[in-house]
Amino acid sequence: MVNKGFPKFGMSQAGAYVTALKNYNLPDFILKLVAKDTDSELLERGRIDDRLQSMNDNALELLNKIFVECEEDKKGKYAQYRFFAYVSSMYHKCEVLINESIPGKSGKDHKIPIAIKSNGMYMAIAFNKATGNAVNKKDVAKFYDIADDVKSGEHGTQLIDAIYGSSVGFKGDALVELENLSKSRKDDAENKLEFKTANFENRIYSVVKC
Repeated sequence: MVNKGFPKFGMSQAGAYVTALKNYNLPDFILKLVAKDTDSELLERGRIDDRLQSMNDNALELLNKIFVECEEDKKGKYAQYRFFAYVSSMYHKCEVLINESIPGKSGKDHKIPIAIKSNGMYMAIAFNKATGNAVNKKDVAKFYDIADDVKSGEHGTQLIDAIYGSSVGFKGDALVELENLSKSRKDDAENKLEFKTANFENRIYSVVKC
């Protein structure tokens, strides 16, 4: 397959990107998001290396920055895409929804950065702080309230996980606050909800159950 964009890098650079990237578990929706961002073509189906080779130079370079080099950008989009890919890897054969609007028991529609569905029901919701200061108590309280409202609503009956990711760390009192809020919940099937934090540091996510 001939990629129209290859002359810019030369085959060796594009080939090196493909060789590196094909070892990463890049979900389909991430490839589509990056293709859209870079106005790139993308094979709908096929082996991962064939699909990567169908993308233009800008797309391959962006994927490399996000997943291989783990670079950051001012808007926090790179960190967001890494987080989306990480969350999706935790739930195999599930539907991944980006910027999903989910109504809670309160009647308010909550915009959820990434939600996971299985058999038409929400299983997990996740938020991520990509830029700015470390996650604080106020951030955590807001996250908990949203998760609790969604869980209590008719769309959250099967919700089992609420994940808060951060590329800027968590303040100690924020972690204590989330743990206390989590422990305050009833442990019956109707109310059970696992709260987890995912801290991105040294190019990997470390997940802690609260």
